[in-house]
Amino acid sequence: MPTADEDRQESGEQLTAGRDGPVSGVENSEHGSKNEPISHQLTDCFKDEEEIGKDHDYPIKEMTSKKHVRTVEFPEVIETTQLSYYERYKAYQDYILGDTKPSEVKDFIAEYLDKVLEPYGWQAIWSNDVFEVLVEITDVVTSSLQAKVHLTELFLYESETYPLSREAMESFLEAKEHLVPLQDLYVAVDGSGEFDQTALAIEHIRFFYENIWRKWDEDDDDDDYDYFVRCCEPRLKLHYDILEDRVPTDLIAEYHRLLSKCDETYKDFIKMRDNITTSDSETESEINNVSMVEGLKLYEELEKLKYKLQIMENPLYRYVLRRDGYGLPSKQAKGPRPSGEKVVHVVSKCMTIGLMQSLLKEKLNADHVTQEQFHSDPVVAINACYEGDVVIICAGHYCVNGYFRIADSIQIEGYGLPDDVVLEKEGKGDTFVECMASIVKISNLKFVQHDATEGILCVRQGQTVLEGCVLQCDTTGVVLRTSAELCMKNCDLYGAKGAGLEIYPSSTCVLNGNDIHHCKEGILIKNFMEELYDVPKITMMNNLVHNHENYGVTMIKFSHPIQSLSPALNRYVEHMENPLNDEHSLDTNSGSHGTQDIPHLLVEHCSPNKYEQTVILNNSDIAECDEAVTNELISTSAKKMKLSRPRLGEAGDTEINDKLISQEIFSSIVGNHFRKNGKGSFGIVYY
Repeated sequence: MPTADEDRQESGEQLTAGRDGPVSGVENSEHGSKNEPISHQLTDCFKDEEEIGKDHDYPIKEMTSKKHVRTVEFPEVIETTQLSYYERYKAYQDYILGDTKPSEVKDFIAEYLDKVLEPYGWQAIWSNDVFEVLVEITDVVTSSLQAKVHLTELFLYESETYPLSREAMESFLEAKEHLVPLQDLYVAVDGSGEFDQTALAIEHIRFFYENIWRKWDEDDDDDDYDYFVRCCEPRLKLHYDILEDRVPTDLIAEYHRLLSKCDETYKDFIKMRDNITTSDSETESEINNVSMVEGLKLYEELEKLKYKLQIMENPLYRYVLRRDGYGLPSKQAKGPRPSGEKVVHVVSKCMTIGLMQSLLKEKLNADHVTQEQFHSDPVVAINACYEGDVVIICAGHYCVNGYFRIADSIQIEGYGLPDDVVLEKEGKGDTFVECMASIVKISNLKFVQHDATEGILCVRQGQTVLEGCVLQCDTTGVVLRTSAELCMKNCDLYGAKGAGLEIYPSSTCVLNGNDIHHCKEGILIKNFMEELYDVPKITMMNNLVHNHENYGVTMIKFSHPIQSLSPALNRYVEHMENPLNDEHSLDTNSGSHGTQDIPHLLVEHCSPNKYEQTVILNNSDIAECDEAVTNELISTSAKKMKLSRPRLGEAGDTEINDKLISQEIFSSIVGNHFRKNGKGSFGIVYY
């Protein structure tokens, strides 16, 4: 799964001034998260250069201006909010935070502002939740992140709720000793560009305290770590991942819920801690004991919440959480309806007499006492289902705001041709359809997905049958999870920026008569951790796999060394890995195929042992790729058998039965067509 950094384009511009060059000692690749297994973690939570000095070599960022939409004609302010991830990253890493500890953050920020901010002579709009007013800055107090201000000669003020005169505002400023927060100031354009870096520096501080800094950061018992690496970088990534719709909405909601709860718990803990006195009286001593117990409970809860937030701020853990369905609203299977009835749910935007007559004739059996319910929203209809219900969706274009999460065994069918019954997902992110029931049947429907972060359909558990459907994908197509089953027949799948079909270990997949085309990869078989998972059982018959950017079929494997095999098993594996050298292999023309090793692809964050093995096939030979995929599956299964039976040779069992291995993987791959795939019909990627 690509990280957010890899998809972002670096602007090549460094920004802000105010420190004596880049700070050394920042390890970009280091992560501050705990080195515990993912499963354990998930279980436990689940700123002009000359003005500063000639000795400083600070890059200058060209600024733009933006007119605020107000009823009062305020001056333009320097626009600083549209900064990229790379710009903010370099600012915090090289000029503001460096390798500071949490307890030193405020001192580093004050030092940065001392070097960057113009201390006086500039105007700004003081803007908060209540009012906006034009002020002039006369001094800056960086230690408290405040500025001393006075009203400008021309009084410009606006408020929807509190209209104030100049005299009232003067009195208000006097009461505050003319000190206002720096984060509330938006620098006005003067045309000279002299205060551009002042505006940029204030923006960095404002963004930092709104999106990065947490109240509890400086109270961390473990203060001996790099704050930028452990806290700033992952939170900055998360912020931009959310802006770029890389995080599903349900996971965002869960993160903000935890953040809000953590903030409330921290406030309660601080209040409880401050109430503990040091008096020696017996009564107050008992009260203190009770307070300490309550404070300890709050502290433990706070630590758990902080740990969960830390996990969700880590990009890798976010992916794992989403893959395992964490953060999704829990949905339990309802089971059969208490009355025992099975209901037919009819979904239609507009019910006409003719449509009703057709439904009665073809779909609604009047001879049986069956209850019918009518809906206009397919999500409502599916959520109303009990086990055994049927959902009939009539022709129309349905815009779905949400997703389908199917936990009961039901049947969903489109009434008409798939192109006439269209379910299009509104909004960004999320899996469109998620199946986890014992058996779900979906037929004659077209699913359309845009700007997604997850696949269009995910079979998490149980069995799902897709027949006669059209799937217009975005990020990934259909995802078949471990131990789940998918039967896909006569479907049209296209448009995925990743794999059209992802098959995980220990799953069962039957593909018959499908057209899988125009994706980055056609079918991606994830075959790893042979010691824990079985080879996926795949049946492919009469499928058309074509026009993919990479391979038609790709298998991902680990390139770890295999233990020495017994003689009979070794001969069998060699035969299966080199079927073209055997006299009993396929009879093909010389030069129609070959094996090519492409060693050590230089891919960031990948193992140096990764390489690809490509099978170059003659597209005119239908059976050739079928044979290559089948042989690879059988070969892998034979190796797995050896790994799972370390005493096979010692026990004297040296004969391997071909029929036994074939029965183990249950693969039947025949009659498939592989055409115009960028890298070839079949490839193996080793990690």
